[in-house]
This record gives sequence, C-alpha cells and structure tokens, in this order.
Amino acid sequence: MAIVLGPNRYGKAETRVVRVTRNADGNGERDGEVHRIKDVSVTVLLSGAMEDVHLSGDNAAVLPTDSQKNTVFAFAKKHGIATIEDFGLLLARHFVDAQPTITHARVEIHEYAWDRVTGGHSFVRSGGEVRTALVHSDGDGGAESVVSGLRDLAVLNSTGSEFHGFVRDEYTTLPPTDDRVLATTVTARWRHRSTATRDWDASYREARNHLLRAFAETHSLSLQQTLFQMGRRVLDERPELCEVRLALPNRHHFLVDLEPFGMDNDNEVYFAADRPYGLVEGTVLTDDAPDAPSAWT
Repeated sequence: MAIVLGPNRYGKAETRVVRVTRNADGNGERDGEVHRIKDVSVTVLLSGAMEDVHLSGDNAAVLPTDSQKNTVFAFAKKHGIATIEDFGLLLARHFVDAQPTITHARVEIHEYAWDRVTGGHSFVRSGGEVRTALVHSDGDGGAESVVSGLRDLAVLNSTGSEFHGFVRDEYTTLPPTDDRVLATTVTARWRHRSTATRDWDASYREARNHLLRAFAETHSLSLQQTLFQMGRRVLDERPELCEVRLALPNRHHFLVDLEPFGMDNDNEVYFAADRPYGLVEGTVLTDDAPDAPSAWT
C-alpha cells in the first residue's frame, strides 16, 4: 500500500488590520476633520508546488507566513482598503503572480463595522454583524471567484410566523402554533458570477437589504420557507449573483407560564433560550449558475 500526500495549503490566519484614511473629506490635510477606518481580519492560504516541504522538509518553495502577514500590512498602506472584495483580489493575485511555486491563493476577510459618533474621528463598533469576503485566484488570467456575505446578523419577527402540521411521534411534546416569535442570527454568503463587479459596496448593501426585506415580508410557515424566500429575493434582485448559502439557527422564544401568578400570557412574555437550538441550512441558486464548488472552501 502506497501512502501519498493529498491536497494541502498553508498560510497566515487572522491578521488584524485597522487602516485609518485621513482627510477622507478630500481637503488635502493629513489631520483633516474627517477620517475613515477599515477594521479587518485577513486569512491567507496558499497552495502549489509544496510536495518537498511536506515530504523532506525542503523549504525552497515556501513563502513564510510572516511574509504573508507583512504583505497584508504593506498593501493596506500602499493601496488602502476600499472594499474587502477588492483588497482580497489584490492580495490573492499578488501571491500567485509574484511566486512561481504558488499556483492558487485563497483569501478570506472579515470586516468589523464602525459608526461615526460625532465629529470626524470618533467611532463606535456597530452591533455584532460582520461582513465577509472569500476570494480564490489562480493569478493573472486564471480562474477566480468571489463569495461575499455576512454573519451574526440578528433579526426577529414578533408575529407572522406559524409552525404546525409537522411529524409527531412518541417523543413529541411541541405544540403546534399559528403565532410565534421567529428569531435567527443570519449567516449568509453569496457567489458573484464573475470578479468583474465594480461596486462591491453597493452589491453588498443591496443583497443585505433584500435578505432583511424577505425575512420581514414573508409570512412564515417554517424557517425553511423563510430561508428559501431570503435567497430567492437576493437572486431575483441582484443579477450579478448566482448562488446564496444560508445558515439560520432558530433562536427559540418560549411563552412563559404566568398562571401560577394569576396572570394570562397572550403572546407577550417569552423566555429566549440560547441553546439548544434548531439549525436550518440551505442553498438557493439560479439554474444557470456556473459550477464553482471550490469557491466556497
């Protein structure tokens, strides 16, 4: 029986970069009144001619992960960070084109949003939502893909959700309901048809907006139904996208029994349970979506 090396990659994980753009108002002064900040975490994974380093410890083909980290910082200074998609493509293409032993680069970036408090240079972190981007590139002229998305987007409908007609067995205690709280923390990723998208920010804003509107406007008979409508709405409205993947934990809200205190509870007081929770995952895609399974991993 022969033992061989399978697929492999390596890189630098979670390089945290905060990039301050001064004079963001364009007044030409370094310490101008208006600043802009980009707070991101960058993970780079490279693959290519790496057999020798695994089999014999020969590092001749290896670009040190410390060099990858330094490249992230240097590119943040040299090029700025306009959008995480553009920054990811810039890094991925650089690593493949600059190193003959590297044939593929995977760059994943998470962005932590900040809102301006007052004046031009005071900020507060925006909730818990995180914007994400995952970029793959084989270098100049090669195959590329961009998957944008978000995680930790907490949403809740206080009515307009039902759940009944489900399978019952000897262990079923859950009562059917025609009025419940539906709450989830959305993780969503959407694949671009190509890397030719020019306004990544607008694409992200609109995709996020359509996710929220579909969640709010769907009278839900199940979380699965809501998931499909969210993905469908994004693809209907954003032609630059071809596939949406969603993970929706069902953040259960249980009515509290107030009868021991002589009180009715007409869908007014709930216990919000953090675990265990239901989890619904699904993919929604157009029938002409190009095949690109590696785009997601």
